[in-house]
Amino acid sequence: MSVKQISVFLENKPGCLHEMTKVLADAKIDLRGLSLAETSEFGIVRLIVDDVLGTATVLKDAGFVSSLTDVIAVEVLNVPGGLNKVLEILHGEKINIEYMYAILGNKTSETAYMIFRVNDNSKATSALNNSGIKIMEQAEISAL
Repeated sequence: MSVKQISVFLENKPGCLHEMTKVLADAKIDLRGLSLAETSEFGIVRLIVDDVLGTATVLKDAGFVSSLTDVIAVEVLNVPGGLNKVLEILHGEKINIEYMYAILGNKTSETAYMIFRVNDNSKATSALNNSGIKIMEQAEISAL
């Protein structure tokens, strides 16, 4: 079980992020989550969207360089210690987290959603499932 994340490579200069999000807005792509990491010259925008293939096509047609990555989307109880429970399970299995970020959810929900890029998706998914942690499917993310 995994969710597809789109990573878009942008120059780190004024207007590049705006240009990319305008392309997505014009194509009516709905963002579910976004993370931006940067260096002095380039940035990587990580996107979780409602339509992965449509988004990848729109970005390519607009001249953006992007790639698809399998990530794990996890439902986390929206209570103190909710995230720590997930991290404790991953730590117990010696699974390394390369990065993580939150994504949008339902305002009235008792849960939050986190995206994890780990060194072993299969092992992480199994450990979290066995501990009662819900792993989200691509269709569930698209429906948020």
